[in-house]
Amino acid sequence: MSAHGLFLRDDFARRWADRDPFAEIEKLASTPVREVAQRRTFRFELDGKGFYAKVHGGVGWLEIAKNWAVGKPAVLDASNEYRAATRLGELGLNTLQVAAFGARGRNPATRRSFLVTDEITDTVTLEDYTLRWPEAPPAPAIKRMLIAKVAEVARVMHAAGINHRDFYICHLLLKNAPLLVPGGQVTLYLVDLHRAQLRARVPRRWLVRDLGGLYYSTFDIALTRRDRLRFLAGYFQLPLRELLRRHRRLLSAIERRASRLYAKAERKQILPRQLAG
Repeated sequence: MSAHGLFLRDDFARRWADRDPFAEIEKLASTPVREVAQRRTFRFELDGKGFYAKVHGGVGWLEIAKNWAVGKPAVLDASNEYRAATRLGELGLNTLQVAAFGARGRNPATRRSFLVTDEITDTVTLEDYTLRWPEAPPAPAIKRMLIAKVAEVARVMHAAGINHRDFYICHLLLKNAPLLVPGGQVTLYLVDLHRAQLRARVPRRWLVRDLGGLYYSTFDIALTRRDRLRFLAGYFQLPLRELLRRHRRLLSAIERRASRLYAKAERKQILPRQLAG
């Protein structure tokens, strides 16, 4: 993605015809959702339809330097999320539906950008859906369906050279959860893509981070060893004996990463079950 870019879906192209999209996005009557540093997220409605917008201001050279110092790529604008959502949609995964995107400015420290996506309705995060599984286990068939779907999402994403960088079950939205029945349709939306990276192939380091994060986020929902092996079989598309032999070191690294994340979250008392009480 170049430093300058603009995409407007037909409905926004008509509404903002001959206008500056960067000025129009600032005029919207909105409900704030989140504000972090130079990025703010808000909800708005047009013609009775809901949308979410992320507006990025310049992150500044200090923030860029801080990320460089710890070996992390800085998120400079909304282009990562735009590209990731577009590519994931092309792959057939449910994700953010982009309505408008714009980026302006060659200086990475002062670049401005925005991303508008359709509101996703009638969903619950997989984290919330599974929070009480230890006390109220789901039907085994429901659990198997969800494990298979998460494995599919992870496999397709990584095979396409995309890593999420915040790949936790709180960023998977389950559609129409009350209607979920054994043998039914599972619809999961993958969201919060602003740190996603796209390459020809995901490096091992980032596979470990994604899968370690996913594993850590399921520690407290009473999954069994068989459940975890079922996920691995779906993700690697290999017989269990072969995948355990071929990927032994990778799986060990994933488990170490997950354990470190869990221990850190437990110390900070930010685990979902700690926060829920």
